[in-house]
Amino acid sequence: MLAHMRARITPILFVALLCISAQAQQAVTAPVVITMVDPSGAPVPGTKIRVIPAPDPLPKMETDSKGQLALNLRPGGYALFAGAQGFKPVAMHFDVRTQTEPQMVRAVFQIAQGGGVMVSPAQSKDDLVFYAYPYHDPAAFTPAQIKAMPHINVTVHNPHAKTDETYSGVRLSDLLAKLGAPLGRELHGGALANYVVALGSDGYEAVLSLAEVDPEFHSGEVVVADEMNGKPLDEHNGPLKLVVTEDKRPARCVRNLTTIDLRSAQ
Repeated sequence: MLAHMRARITPILFVALLCISAQAQQAVTAPVVITMVDPSGAPVPGTKIRVIPAPDPLPKMETDSKGQLALNLRPGGYALFAGAQGFKPVAMHFDVRTQTEPQMVRAVFQIAQGGGVMVSPAQSKDDLVFYAYPYHDPAAFTPAQIKAMPHINVTVHNPHAKTDETYSGVRLSDLLAKLGAPLGRELHGGALANYVVALGSDGYEAVLSLAEVDPEFHSGEVVVADEMNGKPLDEHNGPLKLVVTEDKRPARCVRNLTTIDLRSAQ
């Protein structure tokens, strides 16, 4: 009987050891240092970095004062997307090897050329800057450009003032569509992992999924507003404000809106 039990237990232990070994191999990471430089070789600090597949846990994906970002990545192939104001976005592939010494990944920015409806980088502090990697170069809309676009009116309740406010503005989806973001019929599968981070000049941030932004997907409205109750936004709120209609609290309405960053959770 004991011999029979041992014969059954031994294969089970063997399989368990194999599973533990496989998990250990999956958990192995290698140090990688990404360095972003301009055409002269000077470091570019503050570069926004996106790596696919994303590291887990996800650190702050931005280069330091030396233009570097240190990561621990599992061995394999990766896509790197990087962008900074004034430069064309970088898209490249790199492979991570199993090693103990830091692997250096160096990417060189090229100077961006502005033109057309959108400019890059922003020309003034009032411009609304967009980052939409890998769909488009960094871009910016001036308040005048937004003013000239088709507007819609939305009404939201302000619980602090205990009154309704009517805003006029451009759908955020209309602006993102100009940057090639996957909206409408293209918003499916992996694209549903996309989200936007809206940033105000005071550092306040709010996050919405791309599906919440798309009126073909979601019944609410997300608007970049430039008027309230028929008048231009005051200095406290404007010149631009992100307005979200279906939230029970207006916590994701971002005043003094400066930046929209399209990212992916993948």
